[in-house]
Amino acid sequence: MPLSTASEESSVQQQNLTVVSDRGSLREVLPQPGVSCDKPLQAKLALEFAHIDGASRLVARDHFGPLLVQKPLYPEGREVCHAVIIHPPGGVVGGDQLEISANVGATAKVQITTPGAAKWYKANGHTSHQKITLSAGQGAALEWVPQETIFFNNANVNIDHQVTLENDAAYVGCEILCFGRTASGETFNSGQVKQRTSIRRNGTMIWLEQIRLQGESAAMHGPLALSGKPVCATLLVTGKPVPQALIDVAREESADIAGDSGQTGVSQLKAITVVRYLGNSSEAARHVMLRAWGLFRPEILGRPAIVPRMWNT
Repeated sequence: MPLSTASEESSVQQQNLTVVSDRGSLREVLPQPGVSCDKPLQAKLALEFAHIDGASRLVARDHFGPLLVQKPLYPEGREVCHAVIIHPPGGVVGGDQLEISANVGATAKVQITTPGAAKWYKANGHTSHQKITLSAGQGAALEWVPQETIFFNNANVNIDHQVTLENDAAYVGCEILCFGRTASGETFNSGQVKQRTSIRRNGTMIWLEQIRLQGESAAMHGPLALSGKPVCATLLVTGKPVPQALIDVAREESADIAGDSGQTGVSQLKAITVVRYLGNSSEAARHVMLRAWGLFRPEILGRPAIVPRMWNT
């Protein structure tokens, strides 16, 4: 089942739905005279969405530093708001600190993505931090589907990803992690990545995963972690159980897509469905994630999967 592509024309037609309180300034993201470009950056972005008059709207956005969001798009019509988060510097260097939060109000439907891969550069003796805080109210749906994350060799990164859901809120989260620039022959043989991902529903933890990987460590090469593979990807889906027949299809098709490039797995847990890829190809990882998302989205959200327009540019 091929995925349809978002229409730019329909996006423009629906732009008048936006009601935004924007208290940021573009001057904050431009280099200032006398300020070194090597100085670590601090950036924050806070978004708030609400369901108003039958439409999901971006009603508030606060930003400090180089984190922005484009004007909301509506390729699926009034009910689903698509937002694109932009980091103008194009990469994160040692010592940078990024904070992103998004609050999706009751019954609102939101998809958040990025225009390109996130790049974490050499640490230069400092640790980079990113904190993501997402929440969705009763009857809401939040899709967090950024493009790939690339950790350059010698990067030192600490990422904390927290999701809070109320009652029957649905959440889809995707991440594709690439250790080293494999296309350039670079491996991740020095540096450290610490990551923690948690999902709570009505205050109860339904998912917790944390890992600490050091270049050329046993974890990088051991069977309980990356097994020496440079690419891993995870899709998390929660809101309601996925039928077993659909799980079986996802398992079969994910394995076919991955082929000899890596391994895949699909697990239906009590409160969440998990899709995994571990292998050598970020492109294969992307196709595995998109295919599983394409299968599960109609079941969980009642909508066909729309590939974010930015993923096709």
